[in-house]
Amino acid sequence: MSSAVVVDNLTKWYGPRLAVDRVSFEIRTGEVLGLLGPNGSGKTTILRLITGYLRPTTGGVRIDGMDSVDAPLETRRRTGYVPEDVPLYDWMRVGEFLAFMARIKGVPPADAGSGVVRVLDRLALRDVVRVPIGKLSRGYRQRVGIAQALLGAPKLLVLDEPTNGLDPRQIIEVRELIRALGGDHTVLVTSHILTEIERIADRAAILLHGRLLGIQSLGRARRLRVRVRGAAAALRACLEATRGVSAVSVEPGEDGTSIGQADVDGALVAERLASVIVAAGFGLLELSSPAHDLESVFLRLTGDKVAAAP
Repeated sequence: MSSAVVVDNLTKWYGPRLAVDRVSFEIRTGEVLGLLGPNGSGKTTILRLITGYLRPTTGGVRIDGMDSVDAPLETRRRTGYVPEDVPLYDWMRVGEFLAFMARIKGVPPADAGSGVVRVLDRLALRDVVRVPIGKLSRGYRQRVGIAQALLGAPKLLVLDEPTNGLDPRQIIEVRELIRALGGDHTVLVTSHILTEIERIADRAAILLHGRLLGIQSLGRARRLRVRVRGAAAALRACLEATRGVSAVSVEPGEDGTSIGQADVDGALVAERLASVIVAAGFGLLELSSPAHDLESVFLRLTGDKVAAAP
C-alpha cells in the first residue's frame, strides 16, 4: 500500500524548548492513523507542522509526494484540517459558511454548489443548512467543521481531538463518521484518550515529550462475551443477525440465562450489539472483552516516563 504522508525526522524548537524531537512515520493511503499521547506530548504541534501552519526546524513532511515547505499551496489543497477549537462564524448560516469556505479554498465556482451539497449530505447537515452557526449544538458545530474540511475533496483529513467536549451520543456519531471517512480519505486524528484512538484508528502512534515511542497496529476484530436473561436460541439468532458479528457460539447458563461469545469488527460494533440486544427484549447482564491490547502497549512503552521530564 502506498504512503499518503511521509513524516521524516520532524523536529520543532520553540526557542530553547524542544517540542517535537526527530519524529518519523508514514500514513498509508486510506488508513486512519491516531496520534496518542498525554497533553503536552507534541500532538498538536505535529499536526500544525503537517498542515503547514508551522515550519519545521529540521526534517520534513511529504503529502502525496510533495514537500510541504517547497510546495505549500499544493500540499494544503490536498489537506483538510479541523483544529480542536474549530474557527466558525457564528452569525453565518451553515450553508452560507460552507459556500464561503469553498470560495476561500479555491473550489471552482462550477463545482462549489455540488461540493457544498455533497458535504451537507455526508455530514447530515441538511436540516440545519439555514440555521445560524451560533445556534447549533457543539456536536453540530463539530460536523460543520468537518464539512468545511472535506470541501475540495482533500486526500488527507487532519482532526485534532475531534470528540473533545461532546456528549456520549455525539462521541459515538463522530467515531462512526471518522471510520466511514477512512478509505475515501487518509485520516490523521489525535487524542489523549486511549479508548478514543482504539475505537477509531487502524494504527496508533504513541507520543511522549515530543518523541515517538512506537506505532501499534489495532486489529478491528475483538472477542466479546455476552450474558443475557433469555433463551439461548433467541440470543444466537440476535447475534447472527447483527452486522459486523461473526464466529457466534451460544450455550445456556443458569437461572434462565444464556451465554454467548462472538467476534465483532471493532468497538463500534460492540456498541451496536448492546443496543440490538436490549431492543430485542433481553436482560443484558454482561458484555465484556479481554483487556485492550493498546492499553498494555501504552503502559509498556511509557512506563514511569509520563511523569518524568524530557
